[in-house]
Amino acid sequence: MKSENHNNDIVLVVDDSPDALSLIHDTLEQAHMDVLVALEGKQALTIAKRIRPDIILMDAIMPVMDGFTACKALKQDPALANIPVIFMTGLNHTDDIVRGLEAGGVDYLTKPIQPNELLARMKVHLSNARLNNNAQFALDSMGQNLMTFDRSGGIAWATPQTHALMAKARLTPDWQVDQLSHLVKDWLAHSPQEGNRLPLSHLDYPLTLKFLGMTEQGEALVKLEDGERLSGAELLRNRLSLTERESQVLHWIANGKTNREIGEILAMSPRTVNKHLEQIFPKLGVENRTSAAGVALRIQANAE
Repeated sequence: MKSENHNNDIVLVVDDSPDALSLIHDTLEQAHMDVLVALEGKQALTIAKRIRPDIILMDAIMPVMDGFTACKALKQDPALANIPVIFMTGLNHTDDIVRGLEAGGVDYLTKPIQPNELLARMKVHLSNARLNNNAQFALDSMGQNLMTFDRSGGIAWATPQTHALMAKARLTPDWQVDQLSHLVKDWLAHSPQEGNRLPLSHLDYPLTLKFLGMTEQGEALVKLEDGERLSGAELLRNRLSLTERESQVLHWIANGKTNREIGEILAMSPRTVNKHLEQIFPKLGVENRTSAAGVALRIQANAE
């Protein structure tokens, strides 16, 4: 039963040993945590889907479904994938530890469990999970088509807007597994630089992946670009009735480039860049480059 503090962390303990369950249950309750119990992996999955825990303590060897298999299943469920799993088992061989980490565990404790060490490690992983969830909530709220891929090319996470765009392009789950994952795995194997793009060919709806960088979790952060939606200088040209050169200059002004830098990018002199700005300002109804950049940035933000 929950205490009056409704912010208690919820811990799911998965172990078929009564002695281990008793020790861990008492330790967690003394630390003011709410405890759920499962006796094997399959039962743990059912409980986690019904009452999402903040962290899971998982034994490795259990009947029906072992901990390694259960952890892999958790990581394949988008709604449960971010829950940190700490393995706690009598298996202490290096191969077993590696197996636990490869299954998706964030930590590995060998029995007998030391209560103080367990609580200390849980505190670290709960804190990391909160930071990660807050970051993902912020990205979700930004309304951008962002997603992350693991090293095998599988989708680790995506904003609701990305899921909507994939649905619009009819990217079925089978296509994502059979084709997209292989394309992305090969792309990431070549260590793309920030800004590199991967067009998704053979689609009825044009989409492109834009590489933004690597996350702390070692996943590739990518933006899914809508091929039917204008962007960059082309978007500014369309919305502001600018010439091609003017829209290119304004695009780079909005990206913080100086006249000299823009000249190098567009192969023109800084003086020519300034002449273009003299034409751009009255068209936008502004008097300086800062205001012009503001107009461009607002248009780009509204187009996201």
